[in-house]
Formats: sequence, structure tokens, C-alpha cells
Amino acid sequence: MTTAIPSLKFEGRILLLGCGSVSQCLQPLLLRHLDMDFTRLTVMDFEDNAKYVPDTLASGARYVREKITPENIHAVLGEQLGDGDLLINLSWNIDTGDIIEWCQDNGVLYVDTSVELWDPYAGQADSDPTTRTLYHRHMKLRERAATWRPNGPTAVVEHGANPGLVSHWTKVALADIATAMLTEPERLPQPLAPERAAALNEALENRDYAALAQHTGTKVIHISERDTQVSDKPKQVGEFVNTWSVEGFFEEGVAPAEMGWGTHEPELPAGAHEHPTGPKNQICLAQTGISTYVKSWVPLGGPIVGMVVRHGEAFTISDKLTVWDGDEAVYRPTVHYAYLPTDAAMNSLHECRMRGYELQTDQRIMNDEITEGRDELGVLLMGHDLNGWWVGSQLDIAETRELVQHQNATTLQVAASVLGAVYWIVANPTQGLCVPDDLDHEAVLAVANPYLGPTPSVHTTWTPADNGYDPFANYKSAANTDEPWAFGNFLLK
Repeated sequence: MTTAIPSLKFEGRILLLGCGSVSQCLQPLLLRHLDMDFTRLTVMDFEDNAKYVPDTLASGARYVREKITPENIHAVLGEQLGDGDLLINLSWNIDTGDIIEWCQDNGVLYVDTSVELWDPYAGQADSDPTTRTLYHRHMKLRERAATWRPNGPTAVVEHGANPGLVSHWTKVALADIATAMLTEPERLPQPLAPERAAALNEALENRDYAALAQHTGTKVIHISERDTQVSDKPKQVGEFVNTWSVEGFFEEGVAPAEMGWGTHEPELPAGAHEHPTGPKNQICLAQTGISTYVKSWVPLGGPIVGMVVRHGEAFTISDKLTVWDGDEAVYRPTVHYAYLPTDAAMNSLHECRMRGYELQTDQRIMNDEITEGRDELGVLLMGHDLNGWWVGSQLDIAETRELVQHQNATTLQVAASVLGAVYWIVANPTQGLCVPDDLDHEAVLAVANPYLGPTPSVHTTWTPADNGYDPFANYKSAANTDEPWAFGNFLLK
């Protein structure tokens, strides 16, 4: 299956920054698919994780123990990289603006999976919620990028599974919804008006995804995920267990819940804060993402209750799908994460909250001890004429192990996305700063899909009203029936 991916010839040097769970999963893919002299590959981490990547070292790659700081970043990167080289940044707490600016100044290609700061916790308790958001980070990054040349070395930010693949799946879903509306009229509640059909055809032909979202009537996009991987090694008291970076999950989980805010929304939720500058396509709540729960749905798992953990796709997807009339946003969907991680991770989060959000020092990423389960991750587009549509990955642990040994489904989904981004970057080396939505989704998915298990594009009749029995429904405020796709109808109160 993976042999369908052509080899990627690369003659420069590669610095793989970080040797955590995703990096350890990506390295076998690089060895498998890159046509290069691997003595020109360096893996760098401040921890001694070399024992976890013996095949990488056997290929001729180097392992360097070094911690990058604001004081040494230029010197350390300058020792490893130069014009035409590639930096794959899978670390955390290295300022994204600083590291990309160095790459822009030195002709180095770049990709990462999240927008980071040197110290994301500095002054947190006294900071306005809007300044703790990814929206705020993106605005600062845009300010810096405005000083870079537009055709500089390509730098792709936030290209993991989510953010990353979910932007590409959103395009697939929008095209599939529009095509179904045009070719299967019997599925529609009422016939398409000729002018609307013409608008959909034009948007499909032009690959205009904002117009597709608007003319299909898409109101809400959930990044809906349920991870059911389970282990034969139970979580211990005082231990945080996860299927990907514990530190990364904690940092985004204790940040404010944030979401792209749709033009259909009738009212702001309690505790909402709006942004005073920029495209103003997002809001945030003055509460943590891991304490904000919404109803959502995945095809195999069915209805789920997920957390509105802040993620970059809520910014980029809602921004790219906004339709403007001058300075007025006339159309935008609501976009946010609805994340249900493993049972062990949920227990770890609950214990962390009981500790006053003091992160457990004992931490474990589940890999070989996983006995069964899958990570079902995708995008759920709702409110259009066909009600709901889901596109994503249903990768289980058995297939994961056939593809890459000693890894789990979650990290392989991320690693496959990074691999797809690397292919695109090498083929498009002068695009400057990019977010996943700027990339050719078909080119990226052609590389990533062989590592993602089943990737269905399916219709659903699920709505937030399909929540089953609520013992106290008669004592709660009624759902907003005037706007069934309002955020308040998804939010668990």
C-alpha cells in the first residue's frame, strides 16, 4: 500500500527538531520515502531519546542533544542548516516567529505542527483571555511575516493531523457535499434553485471553497475525534497517560476554549470574549478548553461528547471560508474541535484538574501496550441541505502496526500529515509563510492517505437534538429552534 508513494529526492540537509512520540513515528517514514544521503539528517532533542530511534541512527543520521533557547537559537541552527535545507520542527516552547524568521533569513524550508511561544505560561493568570489564544499568536505571526519577502522559503505552520489534515478534509467534504446536491436531487429537502446550482457549479470549477461553504449552506464544522485505543497497563495514580505529547496536550488544554464564530450564530455564549483587531473570525471563552464540552458525532463511534480544546484549524478554516463584502463578513461557519481522547487520557485530565492544573510528573505515551482501538478523526460539516457530512481517518492499532511498528494510531496520523507537507514544501519551495489551507489538498492527501486507514466521506442525519435522554431536560433552557445549528445547542450546560 505505501509503495504507491513515490520517493522524494532531497539533496539538502534536514534537521528534525524534537524526538518525542510524533518524531519517532515520522522517522521511519522519512527513511522509507526520502531519497537522500541520511548522513545529512540530524535529530536534535534536549532529552536523550536516541535509544528509541536505532534505525535512524543506523542509516547514518546523527543525534544531537541540545536545548534551543532565545540566546542560542541562531548559533545552534546555523551549525546545522543553510540555504536549501529543511527544518522539521516537532518540538514545543520554541517561539514560532523567531525560528521561522531565522529560516527566512537563511533560505531554510520549514514545517511544524503548532504555533508556539518560548513560555506559554508567562503572566497567564493576569492576562486577558484573548491574549492567551492561538488567534493572538497568529496575529503576531502575521505582523512579522509582513516584513518577510513573499516569495521566501516556504514555511508551513500547524501541519499535523489537526491542525493540518482537517483543512484538507474540509475541502474534500465541501466538494462532495456540493456534488451530491447537484447530482442527487432526490436527497434534497427541496429542489435547488437554478441560480444556486449555477453558483455551486462555478465554485466547484474554480475550487472556491469559501463559496462552496456559503452556497451549500454549511453553518458548523466540528473537528470531531474519538480515540478508543486502550492498554493492558492501567493508568496509575499520579500518572498522565496519552497517545501523543502530554506537555502539548496540557498546554493547549488549559488555554481558553476558542472557536471560529459563524455569521449564523444568534448570540454569544456566557463568558465569551471577542477580538478587537484582525479578521475577528474567532471568539474565546474565559474557561479552559478541557472544561468546555459539546455534543458531536463520528461515523463508527456515533454520538460523542468532546472538549473544545483550542486548535489552529479553528482559526485557519474559519478565516479561509469567510466571504467578505468589503469590510463585512457576510458568511462564515462556526469551527471548533470536539475532542474525546482515550479513557486513560480523560482520567489523567480529571486528576490534573483535581490537582489544581498541576501537571503530573509521571507521564507515559501508550504504544506497544495498546491492545485494541482506533483514532477516528475527521471533520463534521453541518447545517447544509444534506444535514451533515463527515470526512476523516479511521485508523486502528492493528493497521498502524502493519504500517509502522511500535507506534500508535494517533501519532501515525500526525506523522503522515507531516510527510505529506514535506513533499509539498520540496515541490513548492518559494511560497513564504503558509497555513495548511494554502496547500494543494490533493497533493498532500496522496502522500498521507496510505498511512491513515479507511478515509470515508459519508453523509449523516445526526443533529445536536439527537442527544438521547436528559433526565433534567424539563428544567433547562430550551434549545434554540429558530437556529438549530447554534453553538448553544451543542454546548453542554
